[in-house]
Amino acid sequence: MPLSTRRRRGPESFRCRHCGLDVSLDAPGTAHRNHCPTCLWSRHVDDVPGDRAADCGASMEPIAISVRGDGEWVLVHRCTGCHEVHLNRSAGDDNPLALVRIAVRPLALTPFPLEWLGRL
Repeated sequence: MPLSTRRRRGPESFRCRHCGLDVSLDAPGTAHRNHCPTCLWSRHVDDVPGDRAADCGASMEPIAISVRGDGEWVLVHRCTGCHEVHLNRSAGDDNPLALVRIAVRPLALTPFPLEWLGRL
């Protein structure tokens, strides 16, 4: 094939830095796969979703779930290097148990003893 007709293609997958899974960049429900569907960890590669312009490159921990007005779940990631926080759309193949574990974390780790609720 002549050089002029070859298309330069980027990688079609990445290896998760947290759990080691080989992850396809194709993700149902989002155009820019940026996190592992198994452990939900990410890597700080974007300044704006899909631009791959961030210089940091550190791992990003999933710390919370936010729910948009239309009911879509969004992962909240905090960079372990520069501590920047990003919101990332969940993907259709994300591990539902991992998503729920993050969503209920505030109930499991309350800032006060649960017994205090009985005193109200």
